[in-house]
Amino acid sequence: MSEAATRPAAPTAGESELLMSLDPLLREWLPRQRWFAGKGRPVTGFTLDSVTELLPDAALLHLLVRAHQPPADEEGPGDRYQLLIGTAEAAAPHLAPAVIGHITHGPLAGRTAYEALLDPRHSAVLLERLRIPGALGALRFHRGPHGEVPRDLAPRPLTAEQSNSSVVYGDTLIAKLFRRVVPGLNPDLELPLALAREGCDRVPAPVAWFETAGTQHTEPSTLGVVQPFLKGAADGWDLALKHVTNQQDFTAQARELGRATAEVHTALARALPTVTYTRAHIDQLAGSMTRRLEATAQQVPALLPYVDSLRTAFEALAQLGAEGRTWQAQRVHGDLHLGQCLREPSGTWKLIDFEGEPSRPLAERRLPHPVHRDIAGMLRSFDYASPQGDWSLSCRASYCAGYAEVAGTDPRTAPVLLRAYETDKAIYETLYEARHRPDWLEVPLTALKRLAGF
Repeated sequence: MSEAATRPAAPTAGESELLMSLDPLLREWLPRQRWFAGKGRPVTGFTLDSVTELLPDAALLHLLVRAHQPPADEEGPGDRYQLLIGTAEAAAPHLAPAVIGHITHGPLAGRTAYEALLDPRHSAVLLERLRIPGALGALRFHRGPHGEVPRDLAPRPLTAEQSNSSVVYGDTLIAKLFRRVVPGLNPDLELPLALAREGCDRVPAPVAWFETAGTQHTEPSTLGVVQPFLKGAADGWDLALKHVTNQQDFTAQARELGRATAEVHTALARALPTVTYTRAHIDQLAGSMTRRLEATAQQVPALLPYVDSLRTAFEALAQLGAEGRTWQAQRVHGDLHLGQCLREPSGTWKLIDFEGEPSRPLAERRLPHPVHRDIAGMLRSFDYASPQGDWSLSCRASYCAGYAEVAGTDPRTAPVLLRAYETDKAIYETLYEARHRPDWLEVPLTALKRLAGF
């Protein structure tokens, strides 16, 4: 279903007036946000999908707006964003970094608009609303069977994320809000719920979530999810970098991480349908990887010298399909790397953030894949932590060995498939780094040079 088909009825006169008053402020503020997907293209206007008052007198508004940018987005008429906007006659001094701007006309003339998630009073309102299932305007709130949402937990916004926003409540819960919203069930809710039903405790189980109402012709869109906060857990990326800096061995942790990944994959294969990747699937996969390589090379010229050699990785995969090779495919994490793993003080690894690669369409992120996709992502992550030397090589070997101990199959026994996924992942990283972190571009380019055999 296209996003064009999901657009609600035209906004009321009051809603249109509200959007017109916010328009000039959002044109300046929205492109500066880390989670804004359309960087580098001018915003030519907005349309309003819904506005919901979370507090009376527009003190706290929930908005779904579409940002229009040329050329038209592939998924429909403008990317849709979730905004939480607080308004006040004057923002408190501690909210200065959150200010969006002063509203000069319309129903809120004279007020200051600001990012409400940075206001503890307003983020507390959101949690209180998530405590109670039910409907509020265009929003629907749900409670899961796992855990409770206590009252009066002190909110603390996190600032390190890029494609979404999160608030920690009292070191007990963490709420993630998806900023760029597309129709359908977000895998970051879908897969943890499925894993919880299977009794897999490697992933924190959702305790509450909210979504759009949906209609007879439209799917609800997942807007946010609340999960237990793993107090004291160390971020896998930070932990790995610390070991690299101190020249410490990380193979034991990598092996345990491989075991954790295999446990999650095994549970997902039980919980959700699997398919057999036959020649048609493999041809389609190899074709999409090849097209991504060629499209990325057009945007990142530094990749051009390696294109012909890298293409052989996907040609070899297609050849195996033509010879009758098949693989089982299932739902996977989709964007697995060290930063998506948390190590608790007990030494237990947990996997988080099942959203997949946010730049890809939701339908694509929910497709089954051979588990090698996730494994390739983690291998790339070890490479990111230490692009040179034996540290990455030993971690990669230990991770695969740990995976084999649980799954019964060593992923390295499918080298063609693993190479194709790792090459595809490095190409994705190349485009991401070129757009967002040019100083890091050399990391995936170095890997692609190696994968190309140079």
